[in-house]
Amino acid sequence: MIAVSASDENIRTAELVKIQSAVNNLPVFAGYDIDRMNIMSQMVFDLFEQEDGLDALFGLIRGDLPERLFETAYALACDVAAADGKLASAELRLLEEIRYELDLDRLHAAAIERGARARHLT
Repeated sequence: MIAVSASDENIRTAELVKIQSAVNNLPVFAGYDIDRMNIMSQMVFDLFEQEDGLDALFGLIRGDLPERLFETAYALACDVAAADGKLASAELRLLEEIRYELDLDRLHAAAIERGARARHLT
């Protein structure tokens, strides 16, 4: 979620609110230590500054996230991208990369994307 928000180099309030809301309310984050949020954010920013940082980020995600949560992670990333009502090209490219790196079925990903779009229409 943090990576999608930071991908266009403009972290918007709506995106931060969406991340905070997800972490505070979704069952998948029930055991998550909220104090780790700043550490995770800094790690993402640091990785984005490195030449192979995106590859390293995906390596960490694949290594730490159970495969059963790959679609959940993608859904949360889509919600953050759609939160401000605008999808920058950098956000779209990162979402495409996430789909590829997590080996998500294209039809499942399209359904997730459509749901995020529907939830964030104004």
